[in-house]
Amino acid sequence: MNYLAHLHLGGQRPGQWLGSLYGDFVKGRLQGQYDPEIEAAIQLHRSIDVFTDRHPLVDTALSRFSLTRRRYAGIVLDVFFDHCLARDWTLYAERPLALFTSDVYRVLSTEPQLPERLARIAPYMVADDWLGSYREFEVLEQVLRGISRRLTRPEELAAAMPELRRLYEPLSEDFRLFYPQLQNFAQSHPAR
Repeated sequence: MNYLAHLHLGGQRPGQWLGSLYGDFVKGRLQGQYDPEIEAAIQLHRSIDVFTDRHPLVDTALSRFSLTRRRYAGIVLDVFFDHCLARDWTLYAERPLALFTSDVYRVLSTEPQLPERLARIAPYMVADDWLGSYREFEVLEQVLRGISRRLTRPEELAAAMPELRRLYEPLSEDFRLFYPQLQNFAQSHPAR
């Protein structure tokens, strides 16, 4: 799962949103350096990642990618699943996506102590509506290109869009089957 899904699954309070994002930026053991609500959301983020990585439906989705793309298929799938969530938001959330994202952006914009890398990207995330823009499939190309700049073999990820176009329907069905199970897992998680 990528940013939008983690935010959606992590809870509806500002501390939960922060922790849901921090999960991608804070590594190692949590030892009270953050508010307990933020640390609980980081733990939930990590548990969601483990649940996702071990789920048979995700294995099925990953197996759809060509062997040349398999190394980065998990990244591509995370981004695509955020697209599916944004595209079908009304099926999974009660509040409109624009209201949800504006609340998250407000919290991000007013938090003075973001982890260093998140602090660098948060202004861009807010200004360019990263979360809401996932609705548009073509935006994924920019997202994947941005991620590829941090990789040692970026060409495999940067060239993923034709394969995503070809796999659009089967991967969308994988998401439709998987996401409700992930929602149930997150709802029942003790860190919530």
